[in-house]
Amino acid sequence: MRLGVCGVLVCAAVVAGMLSGMPGHSSAVVAAPVVHKVVIDGTQFQRLDITIKEGDTVEWENRDPFPHTATASDGAFDSKEIAPGKTWSYTAKVKGDIAYFCTLHPTMKGVIRVQ
Repeated sequence: MRLGVCGVLVCAAVVAGMLSGMPGHSSAVVAAPVVHKVVIDGTQFQRLDITIKEGDTVEWENRDPFPHTATASDGAFDSKEIAPGKTWSYTAKVKGDIAYFCTLHPTMKGVIRVQ
């Protein structure tokens, strides 16, 4: 039996379809990680409550003329001082809510909700 190019493509499509129904073979598309921006300006986090997915990154950008921190209340992360004009990033590794604040200005608070 001789298959032309179209026959080979159809055969490959059938095999791929069969594999997608087998355990351990998924045809689901996994979204690429996303970077979410939080601006620090006017002694405030400009996104107080942010919802992200596990594996996503949050990046804080300090637009104030003095340093700030982004420090998790539970110790999950601590940026140390973010200098004016600089950024710092955290990649979420586990699901759950993470409350954070600025250690230099404790009234600055935010929450990351990791799904």
